[in-house]
Amino acid sequence: QVQLVESGGGLVQAGASLRLSCVASGRTFGIYAMGWFRQAPGKERVFVAAISWSGGSTYYADSVKGRFTISRDNAKNTVYLQMNSLKPEDTAVYYCAQRANSGSYYALNSYDYWGQGTQVTVSS
Repeated sequence: QVQLVESGGGLVQAGASLRLSCVASGRTFGIYAMGWFRQAPGKERVFVAAISWSGGSTYYADSVKGRFTISRDNAKNTVYLQMNSLKPEDTAVYYCAQRANSGSYYALNSYDYWGQGTQVTVSS
């Protein structure tokens, strides 16, 4: 059974940085693309960023492009999300997900395993 465990969330002021981590177990990490999604209170879960199995390709939502960076360390079974210049509108629960072998990197239904989420709160 695949398990994804996120960490690194917290309460920060606008303009600060956070780095989220997601450690995966249960199947060969290095052959699956990974993604980060977020869900703000009362809103749908939306795509944030994704990275191919090798790390050679990355994808970002327009709202985070230039501020967030996704990366992975296949030797550590870990994917990261470096978040800089945080804004209050980045406040959400952030989820990492492991993509099935097909489907759009941007679509929720392309991912078949999800973590439990980590809260990020950005105060103004």
